[in-house]
Amino acid sequence: MVQAINLKKGMVFSQDGKLIRVLKANHHKPGKGNTVMQMDLRNIESGAVVHKTMRPTEKVELIDITKKNAQFLYNEGDTYTFMDSETYEQYEVTSEKLGDDKLYLIPNIQVQLEFANDSNLLGVELPATVVMKVVHTEPGIKGATVTGTGKPATMETGLVVQVPDFIKDGEELVINTAEGVYKSRAEVGK
Repeated sequence: MVQAINLKKGMVFSQDGKLIRVLKANHHKPGKGNTVMQMDLRNIESGAVVHKTMRPTEKVELIDITKKNAQFLYNEGDTYTFMDSETYEQYEVTSEKLGDDKLYLIPNIQVQLEFANDSNLLGVELPATVVMKVVHTEPGIKGATVTGTGKPATMETGLVVQVPDFIKDGEELVINTAEGVYKSRAEVGK
């Protein structure tokens, strides 16, 4: 058992017989009243996301997670196929289990498959950053600098991120997977 105040993004706990993943956890102290934990939670089976407020001392049952290194191969419709890097065994994960993480999956990306009780596949853990290609963004403004307000750019997977004004179509960018934000241009030759 763990107190709600100790829950962090990515942790999985059991509540009412359902496996729940923490998407976001914020410690909130209103002007009046008690401190609360405001969290965004996803039901792993159904994919439903809810915003929930819990008392910091409320206890939940944390689930032990086993991780295996894997490579994303391809997707067909709402099914995403991964291959275990050691045994070459293939696993299929539904888009509901992946949630927004599917927007960071590009072919051959290395991830970690997460299992509860060594057999129940919960989803994937993404690397901290991924390199993606810009497929569409508005033309740059001459003389634009890094200090500009930015513009939206659609990446090869459909992910939309705010980028500086000087970014053009076809450029490869480093995207932070935890926050879904532009980090930098990818280094040429890597």
